[in-house]
Amino acid sequence: MSQVDLTINNRVYTVACDDGQEAQLQNLGSEIAKRVDQLVGAVGQVGEARLMLMAGLMFADELAEAKAQVERARQEGAAMASQNAENAGVAEDDTAELLDRLSERLETIAARLEAS
Repeated sequence: MSQVDLTINNRVYTVACDDGQEAQLQNLGSEIAKRVDQLVGAVGQVGEARLMLMAGLMFADELAEAKAQVERARQEGAAMASQNAENAGVAEDDTAELLDRLSERLETIAARLEAS
């Protein structure tokens, strides 16, 4: 088990993580620190807990929007797949009809040849 020191709003937080996860945790901590710094610039020092809450809400909002985009993309993909399936069904119907007509023509030609 490793530990990483994260500095957020000029305060150091020591956080434990699995071995090998230090860089990822440091990157995540940096993202939180940036967001808190933006909030301090916008609303001032309104308290550690409030700043962390506001940063968390901002991340949660971004996550909710990303999930909504994924869901919209999934629905669009499903609609496209359905449309492709319908188009394939039409193509299959057209192909079957064409084969039927060709078969009839071949039978007609074969019948003429037999009659000759």
